[in-house]
Amino acid sequence: MGAVIANSTELRPSAILGLGVFRPERVVSNDEICELIDSNDEWIQSRSGIRNRRFAGENESVVAMSIDAGRRALAASGVDAAQVGAVIVATSTYPVQTPPASALVADALGTGGAGAIDVAAGCAGFCYALSLASDMVRVGTERYVLVIGVERMSDATEPTDRSVRFIFGDGAGAVVVGRGEETGIGPVVWGSDGSQGTAIRQVPDWVDFATNPNQERPWIKMEGTSVFRWAAFEMGKIAQQVLDKSGVAMEDLDAFIPHQANARITEVIARGMRLPESVVVSNDIAETGNTSAASIPLAMEELLRTGKAKPGDTTLLLAFGAGLAYAGQVVKMPVLAES
Repeated sequence: MGAVIANSTELRPSAILGLGVFRPERVVSNDEICELIDSNDEWIQSRSGIRNRRFAGENESVVAMSIDAGRRALAASGVDAAQVGAVIVATSTYPVQTPPASALVADALGTGGAGAIDVAAGCAGFCYALSLASDMVRVGTERYVLVIGVERMSDATEPTDRSVRFIFGDGAGAVVVGRGEETGIGPVVWGSDGSQGTAIRQVPDWVDFATNPNQERPWIKMEGTSVFRWAAFEMGKIAQQVLDKSGVAMEDLDAFIPHQANARITEVIARGMRLPESVVVSNDIAETGNTSAASIPLAMEELLRTGKAKPGDTTLLLAFGAGLAYAGQVVKMPVLAES
């Protein structure tokens, strides 16, 4: 039979130990967006709930924003970078295929050679990465894992495209996942519907662009109506599945943080769930826009920074987007990095 391979059979509670974010310096108003698209501030706010978003500058790359957010998360958690066993970066806008952003971030933070994984799951990327990190900690693969959601959506949307340009923004959010005294990250519910994969897509692909000199460079395109219907009327069912799997009742929630895709989508989901009035619902999209994989941690930070939520609050996370992919889990809110 050969040698017996040793493996840990002890499961450990996982938790989010600290949170840090990076918001780019430049604030972009609806009026500025409308200088290049045929729209206006009133229309954008009524359709999306967005007033402002932030666009990253020349020195605010995907890697640079990740490093800053990661450093803040480590400080908040009290975990030294050398203790981190793996770095997971969720992003769809890192501009090169290799080396992975996570390896560069791990090195810059001084982890001493942590495992490095990039996750491309669109707007659901952070919750996917959080689940991977949680499982690593639970089974003993790593003691601490740094999870980062980061995007430069301003690079991926065509400035004159009226259907998508006003929606997206840039930023980064990071958390340190480690052992908790009690369960701080519940089991994930995730999935995808590839039959609707073209609802949010990049066209053309980079090979077509490179081989056809007359081809427009790749941009993100979206079938807004299809995405709205899918998210608004399917994600409430997924949210209930997350609660059921976690053993948490709706009335036990303190906060609900859905992906900041569209304020109207959030309203439909929350109304369909019949959330108690005591549950705080995140609305970070108003000043941040849709930051894809960075959306959930940025929204967590806004609730903690403004005092709408506090560390330890029981919170439902629900992310959804390109793929069409989704993921959600119940977590205990972490400690926030000092400004």
